[in-house]
Order: sequence, then structure tokens, then C-alpha cells
Amino acid sequence: MKKRTGDILKLVLFLGIGIFFIYWFLLKLSSEQKEAIWAAFRGANYWWVFLGMAVSLLSHYVRALRWRLLYKPIGFTPSINNTFGSVVVAYMANLAFPRLGEVARCATMNTSEKIPIEKSIGTVVTERLIDLLMFVVVVGIGLIIMYGDIKDWLYDQLIQKYESLPSMPMLLGAGAAAVVVALLLYKLLWKRLLHIPLVKKIDDLAHSCINSVASILHMGSKATILFGIFSAIIYLLYIIGGLVIIQAFGESAGLGMGAAFAIYLFGSVGMMFSQGGLGVYPVLVQMALAIYGISMETGTAAGWLLWGSQQVIVITVGLPYLVYFSLVKKKNTTSE
Repeated sequence: MKKRTGDILKLVLFLGIGIFFIYWFLLKLSSEQKEAIWAAFRGANYWWVFLGMAVSLLSHYVRALRWRLLYKPIGFTPSINNTFGSVVVAYMANLAFPRLGEVARCATMNTSEKIPIEKSIGTVVTERLIDLLMFVVVVGIGLIIMYGDIKDWLYDQLIQKYESLPSMPMLLGAGAAAVVVALLLYKLLWKRLLHIPLVKKIDDLAHSCINSVASILHMGSKATILFGIFSAIIYLLYIIGGLVIIQAFGESAGLGMGAAFAIYLFGSVGMMFSQGGLGVYPVLVQMALAIYGISMETGTAAGWLLWGSQQVIVITVGLPYLVYFSLVKKKNTTSE
């Protein structure tokens, strides 16, 4: 009962944040701006939107291929159909409740492939840790590619001298220094603090995460290489999805990978703050495009089309799979 109450409170909170952002955004728009946004929607080339939906669906398929590799070391070889269906259903479930998708993935694999839920949980945890590492890498690459544009944008926003903003070598040097200091502190102080229960729990969790990530190296050289390739493709498709959508508008059609990185980075933050990114995601995409001189109207339309197309493809493909897994479960129950 407490867990269910907590889930409901999370849903209300995240949905509330999304609805608030929609209300706040609409409140500050003039009637002319609202009309300009609708004009941007009407003037968009929706063939690019359909292509963006295909890119999004392909990223889910590659994620299924990658997830399937994690089952091999524990003695399972699920079909790509069931694995892909579980991934799409998980994304759809996350639209209903935060983190419900992870539970749905494990449950559907148990229903369709008879894989114990605790085994699937281990693969999901490993996958999430890899996603976190990949996100950090993508953020680093994105910041390097976007740095010149961000620096100009900060200069305009903060109204400071251009020279007052740090250069890229300075930022990289500061980051390297921070890593060195963190490692030294860990070596000198951490082991002395292990007698503290909270520190011990954190240390155990860190080692568990490291072991989960290291388990990828024991899948075999071919599977490990494939896992790395699939990981790179997934995040490349995420970025390409944003690049495709902005081609739908004449004003933003000339933008390149720098803008696509900005859309991905800003949008990822939006997905963390509201249910499925509702309300927040489009606003942050608009802010990302503003760095590249795109008007608020076009940026807003692009943000909503990108967010909306992702949800449409998940629901359109996820609902049939949800019915499919329900029928499989009913069949298994009848057989038993």
C-alpha cells in the first residue's frame, strides 16, 4: 500500500510539473506568438517528422538487440520479437508511471520467454549503468562540439566580456584537475571512513555497479564489441532524431550536428523533470535552438513535434505488443 501510494504521489508530482510548465509557457505568450507557433506547425514538412519517428523506432530496435546480448552469459537467448516488444512496452509504461517501464520489461520477458524476473533485473541494472556512462561521454562530446556556440550565447545572455568566459583548454584542465583531486581524496580518506555504515553502503553499491559494468567483458570478445557498437548506434540515433526534426522547418533546416547535440542534451534534462518530459522537454528544446538563433515560435513547434512524435511511435507500436503479451500470458495460464 505504501509503495502504491508513493507511485501515485510521484505520478501526480511529475504530471503536475509538466502541466505547470505548459500553463506557464502559454500564459506568457501573446496572441500573435500563439498564432506564429501554429503557423510553424502548419508550415512544417511532416515527411521529416515521419522519418524522425522511424529513427526513434530504430533506436528502440537496436536497444533490444543490445539488451538481448546481456542474456547470453546467464544462459538465455530470447527472441528479438519478444525483446523488442518488451522495450517498447517499457517506454509506454514509463508514460503512465515513473520507472514502471523497468518492471514491465522484466515482467513481459518472464511471460514470453520464461526468464526469471530477478535475472532480467540484473540485465536492466547493467544496461542502465552503461547508459549512464554513455550519457556522460555524449555530454562531453556534445559540449566540445557546441562550445563555441554556447560561449557566444553565454556572452549575449550574461552581457560580459568575451574574454571573461573560460576557454576550452581551461575547462578541460579544470576537469582533469578535479578528477585527480577526487582520486587522491578517495585513496587517502575513503578507506578510513568505511567503518561508517552509510559510507560502507555507498562503497558496496559502487563496487556492485563496477562489477555489473565489468560483466560485459565476460560476454566474449564478439559480443562485447557488438555491445559497444550497439551502444554507440543508440545514442547516435537519439541525436540524429533531433537533427531530422529540425529539417522540417525552413528556419532551422540548415542547422547541423551542433544543434542536434544541444537538442539531445537539453531534452534529456527535460525528461528527468516531468512525466515523460511533458511540458518541460519542448521548452528546453526551444531554449537549445535559441542558442543557434532560431525563433521561439519555430523552436517551440520543433520541440513539441519531436516530443510528440516519440510518444506517438511508442504508443502505436506498444499497444499491439501489450495485447500480444496479454494473450501470451493468458495462453500460458490456460496451459498450466
